[in-house]
Amino acid sequence: MSSASLAVFRRTHPDRARIAAISVAVALNLAVILVASRPTAPTPLRLPQSLVPAQLVRFIDPPPPIPPPPIEMLPRPHPPAAPVVVHPRPLPVTTPAVVPSDEGRLAAPPVGTPTLQPAGDAAGSATGTTPVEATLAYRSAPLHFPTRALQQRMQGTVMLRVLVDENGKPVQVLVEHGSGYLLLDRSAVEQVLAGWLFQPAVVDGRAVRAWARVPVAFSLRE
Repeated sequence: MSSASLAVFRRTHPDRARIAAISVAVALNLAVILVASRPTAPTPLRLPQSLVPAQLVRFIDPPPPIPPPPIEMLPRPHPPAAPVVVHPRPLPVTTPAVVPSDEGRLAAPPVGTPTLQPAGDAAGSATGTTPVEATLAYRSAPLHFPTRALQQRMQGTVMLRVLVDENGKPVQVLVEHGSGYLLLDRSAVEQVLAGWLFQPAVVDGRAVRAWARVPVAFSLRE
């Protein structure tokens, strides 16, 4: 082959090695371009941090408890003083000329006092129109102590003024000196009217109406 033909052949058919080198260079450039054009990860945005001033927390102690109001102690009331019971001085007695009955013996009047003390003139006393003052013997029924008086520890002596008829029966009873307890006073009046019997007063051999004083003692025995 002539030199002219060889030159034409070389221009028409380039060198394979050169083509391969150019291809490699192009591939490398493309790879670099791809790597350069690849998006990178975004850088996180950092916001400026604002500084918050620290707050001082102060603990306040609770107030002390309010003390309760003082309890006012009232003075205890003193119990009422027990009434002073004045017992009459006992007088010596003598046995009157009285016939005892089956129910009991009559109490004798005290010695040293007249049996009869006329309250009016002799004529009026003899006829029985005006009661006389007398100290009479009597027979008392068993004394009944009121239940409430026992529970409340009541005791005392009641001095009664009793009007006795010609038969020795009490027809009217008055409280001359009380015991200090109305309950005992009423009980004494009721019991004398209900069950007591007196020796009637006698003037000139005749029974007459008379007033007599009688003590009734309510006494608690331990």
